[in-house]
Amino acid sequence: MTRDDGTQYDDRVGEQCHPKPAVGLRVVNARLAFSGTPLFENLSAEFAGGQWTCILGPSGVGKSTLLRMIAGLGQTDPATDIAASDGSALDQRIAWMAQQDLLLPWLSVSQNVALGNKLRGETTDRARVASLLFDVGLNERHEALPAALSGGQRQRVALARTLMEGRPVVLMDEPFSAVDAITRARLQELAARLLRGRTVLHVTHDPLEALRLGHRIHVMAGRPAQLGTVIEPPGETPRDPTDPALRELHGTLLAQLGEAAADETSNGAEQ
Repeated sequence: MTRDDGTQYDDRVGEQCHPKPAVGLRVVNARLAFSGTPLFENLSAEFAGGQWTCILGPSGVGKSTLLRMIAGLGQTDPATDIAASDGSALDQRIAWMAQQDLLLPWLSVSQNVALGNKLRGETTDRARVASLLFDVGLNERHEALPAALSGGQRQRVALARTLMEGRPVVLMDEPFSAVDAITRARLQELAARLLRGRTVLHVTHDPLEALRLGHRIHVMAGRPAQLGTVIEPPGETPRDPTDPALRELHGTLLAQLGEAAADETSNGAEQ
């Protein structure tokens, strides 16, 4: 089994064992068009296993669409090849965390965390639910309904639900954008700790969030869209946002985003 820090262990004896290799991702020749306009054309990328990759870019460039393609949701051109780095299929190896918490209002916190088990007709490991709620600081609210929770608490439930799936790959589409700045910082720290060792692809509009969490950062730009040259911030995550090195990279990212936005505006005008 896998602990929330990514460590493999034998649940029968509670002893740590040798870690399994992290699941890397590859996208080869991704193609997608809407109404005859190409969004992706031969887009290829490798995402390192066990690392957190952040993707930024202007609205509408295709960031969320790329995540949905990797998850196997929606339209995909037959020429597109998406798989684990070793070529194996990604079936049943991906968990998704969206911008909205998507909690079912008639279910308790515990029931929302275990929703995947219920939908698949599986027996719920109640001890694991309790452990995850303890990890996200909501063990005392396990019987509460979503309406009784703050926005930050609801997102922590969503994070626990994502972890409950136990998948090696986690796709995150702006999961912290709907909360205030202080709550967002706390959620970033919590997610960095609980998702350590997993392969995370994270779409965000916040350059500083990417610099705090990402081992690798790409700016998506153009039409057809491509991923820009990788930026690899130094140091362990979550990084200190006041670090001068991060501030310098923040300026670099803002410049790249400005160029990407200008490119998007120019493409829109030409069309």
